[in-house]
Amino acid sequence: MAESASKTSPAAARIRALEEAVGGTVFGQAPVIREAVACLLAGGHGLLEGPPGVAKTLLVKSIAAASSIRFSRIQFTPDLLPADITGTEVLVEGPEGRRFEFREGPLFGNIVLADEVNRATPRTQSALIEAMAERTVSSGTERHDLPLPFTVLATQNPVEMEGTFPLPEAQLDRFLLKILVPSPDEASLVKVFERTTEAEPVLPESVVSGSELDALLAEVRTVDIPEPLLRQVARVIRATDPGSASGTDSARRNLRLGASPRGGEAICRVARVAALRAGRHYVVPEDIAWALKPALRHRLLPSFEAEARGLTGDALVADVLHDLSELPEEVERVLAAIDH
Repeated sequence: MAESASKTSPAAARIRALEEAVGGTVFGQAPVIREAVACLLAGGHGLLEGPPGVAKTLLVKSIAAASSIRFSRIQFTPDLLPADITGTEVLVEGPEGRRFEFREGPLFGNIVLADEVNRATPRTQSALIEAMAERTVSSGTERHDLPLPFTVLATQNPVEMEGTFPLPEAQLDRFLLKILVPSPDEASLVKVFERTTEAEPVLPESVVSGSELDALLAEVRTVDIPEPLLRQVARVIRATDPGSASGTDSARRNLRLGASPRGGEAICRVARVAALRAGRHYVVPEDIAWALKPALRHRLLPSFEAEARGLTGDALVADVLHDLSELPEEVERVLAAIDH
């Protein structure tokens, strides 16, 4: 029934058209594309993690091209300064004499690719956190609004790779989703290798206009979440708190820090996108279940003992939540599918 509704819903058709357009350039990454598009439509930011060469950069460029929005790229390096990304005041000559004028930095885009974000210094990370949280940047005593929509899609190499370091907890929490980008399968690799005759990959044509994208962003916010499901999300968030009586035994045993209320907001926001994609204006348990892993995998910080046992990411999410009773069947299936 939801599938038939999606065929007649203009919003669902646009969301799927956007995913399909990106999928025509980025091969074999359908789940990744769906999560990244959901990030954009939910008005949040995404952290893409995967080894080099799995098309993380191409993914972000393709989403920008398919959605008719301004793309900007920042290559993060240890010597990058805050003004290099936010912009700076420059002295200019004019008819009225000399004056300072603000010149925008690369953060002034609709979709910003923060490439290898975990190579930058904490000072530059702080400037990025302000932009992600407030959608403004500071220059001297002045604050400047960033354009809307504004989404940061940051890529990072796995933290065990040379020259990287973990992002601070406060910044991790600002990312709506953490999106894991795996290596393509064999069939997708064949398509990639066939494309080596091209000078560079051809980006998709625009399939969603700027006004249509604005309408989608507004429509996502109108999707209803029934109160029982909101309570279920609240239970999940409370279950991850190792210092709370509501925390599961696994949370108290394996976590240093659980998910913040912002984690629950992330689940609700992307669940609304999932519902709209299915042609519904109401959220069902299946939508909540789909959002659990990408919304929580970067927010649950393991204890040193759990980390030593390799209990991180999705496996940690499942281990912490498996003690919860009376979970919806859809959520149970998601947790059962996570490989311990």
